[in-house]
Formats: sequence, C-alpha cells, structure tokens
Amino acid sequence: MPASQQTSRLAVRSARTRCVLVPLTIALGTSAAVVRNVPLLLLDLATGEGVVGKSYIFCYSPANARAIAGFIADAVELVRGQPAAPADIARKLGRRFALIGVTGSVRAALSAIDIALWDALGRLAGQPLATLLGANLRPLPAYDSRGLGLMAPEALAAETELLRAKGLRAVKLRLGYPTLSEDLTAVRTVRQVLPEGMPVMVDYNQALSPAEAVQRGHALAGEKIYWLEEPIRHDDYPGNALIARSVKVPLQIGENFNGPYAMLDAIAAGACTYVMPDVARIGGVTGWMQAAGIAAAKAIEMSSHLMPEISAHLLAASPTRHWLEYVDWADAILEEPMRIADGCAIAPEGPGLGFSWDEAKIGKLDAL
Repeated sequence: MPASQQTSRLAVRSARTRCVLVPLTIALGTSAAVVRNVPLLLLDLATGEGVVGKSYIFCYSPANARAIAGFIADAVELVRGQPAAPADIARKLGRRFALIGVTGSVRAALSAIDIALWDALGRLAGQPLATLLGANLRPLPAYDSRGLGLMAPEALAAETELLRAKGLRAVKLRLGYPTLSEDLTAVRTVRQVLPEGMPVMVDYNQALSPAEAVQRGHALAGEKIYWLEEPIRHDDYPGNALIARSVKVPLQIGENFNGPYAMLDAIAAGACTYVMPDVARIGGVTGWMQAAGIAAAKAIEMSSHLMPEISAHLLAASPTRHWLEYVDWADAILEEPMRIADGCAIAPEGPGLGFSWDEAKIGKLDAL
C-alpha cells in the first residue's frame, strides 16, 4: 500500500507519556557530572486502526522529563485528528512553537512525537522502520559508551575489562582530568587492557578552552586516539574549526546539534571531521534523515548519540553511517534488548522500531 494511503488510514488520537528513572549498571563520571541514573520518557501515541506508535528519549534531568511531557501533551492536542504524516506534522508543529523556540524541551517533545509517528507507520506496514526508510536493518559496528568515566587508574583498568567482555568493537573514554598527564595516564591504562589496535574514542564533554584543546589534542595524537569528541563548547564553531585544523586527531561533534541546519552550519564552518547527531535533538526521524542527506552531500561520516534501539534504524538508512553509540539504558524498559554479535549491535526486527515495553520492569522503576 502506498505511504499516502497508509497515513490517511491513521489519525493522531492521543498520547500517553511516562517518565521513569533508570539506575545505570555502571556509574559514569564525566568532566561535567557523575551520572548514576538516567531519566527516560516513554511515549505511546495512539492513532487510528488501533496502531500505537512508541518512542523513548533520554531527558537529562527529571525536571526536563516533566517539561517534555507537558510539551508533548500540548503538541498532540494541536494535531489531534490529523493524518499521521510525520513530515507534515513536523512542519506544522515547528511553526506553532516557533515563538517559544524549537529547542531544548520543545525540540525533544516534537522529536519524540515524530519518532512515534514513524513507528506507527512501520507497524501499520508490517515493516521495520529501516525498511520503510529504504534500507535493510543490519548489524552495526558499535562502541561501548556505558562507562570509562573519570576515575583512578586501577578502577579504570577494571572497568575496561568489564566493557571488553561485552564484545563490542571499540570503547569511549571520558577525559578532562585537571592535568594533561592524567588524561594520558587514563588513555594508556585503557590501552593496556584492550586488544592492540582496538579503537578508543575520547570525550571531553566540552571541558576545555580552544587553546587547551589544541595542546591536549597534540599530545593525544601520539596515542592513536580514534576521535576527539566535544573538547570545547559545542556551539563554538570557530573554536572547533581551529581545533580541526590544528590537531591530527579527527574531531567529533554533533550530539548537541539543534536540528539539521545546525549540522549544516558546523560543516560549513569546518568545525568537525565527523558528526554524531542525537535523534531527540536533530528532529526525530524526519530531522535525522535531513541531516543524513547533508552529511552524505558533504561526504562526512555520521555516527549516533544514545538511544541505540532507535538510532540503529536511522544509521542503517544513512549513506555515510559510521558508528553506533551503545548504552544499555533501555534494557530496563524493553522486552527485547539489543543483541550484540561479532562486535556489532543488532536491533529487534519487528515492525516499526521493533520493540515493546516490559511493563513488569517499568513498574519497578521510580516514576518522575
């Protein structure tokens, strides 16, 4: 059945949101904060034909989760009864929220709705979302992003062993210690545990100034780091461009891109080597596919940020797909978590996003 006929059979009816706090299996200390649990928002978007689209997003704080839920309720009321056509609804809601600003909590709310609409279309078609986007759902090279925060070398070595046992092809290490020598010690500690040649990405979580990022970047180049992620403020494109020109380690940014145009601006400024958009900040599935087109046109390799169960479908349909960032946070809410095989992450293959809520697990989590 043509997509136009499918969307005409579905109309937006109502939304149910739940906000829960998920304890991390591995606490994560970054240069910004120590994270021990994560707030997730779960969305069920009821449409016609009895189809319910699902999505979930990471909300950064409990207060933000509640704010996002409020914006979802407002947005769904604005499009109630309209055909479940994601691009049309994205345009309408973008205009309606323009005076508030389609950023932050508003952007996340509209992205969650967009993801759920696409999931509903996939469920109605009986096809995985990746297939609906013109691709095969495939195993994706993934790196383990669950841990390796700022900690003593002995603890870092032990945690590296733990992550290595998961069997993924690469790991991400958080840096931003008070001194460069401590950063180098952390890198070398992890290297000693991992197989030779295994990629190590490093993430500064925006901790440095441009000058210090250049200094530390030069030193890290000798450690064969795979990429240098967000060393400075994410929206300082001139500063990031300076780093990209000056340092031999590839520069990765993008998790904070607010919509596809931010990616376009960053690439135009020469502010990155790679990009890694976040599906909740780039504009959901609709925004992601626009961003993927930009990355493809510029021949920029594109990875994902968090929410791997959703991102796997989108990366599969991205011409310059690179790495999937793997975390296990959604294992606490899903019936069928992602599988890991041969160093790759594999999303469930059912219709739409392919996942279902595990209500027994969800019932054990703290509600926000």
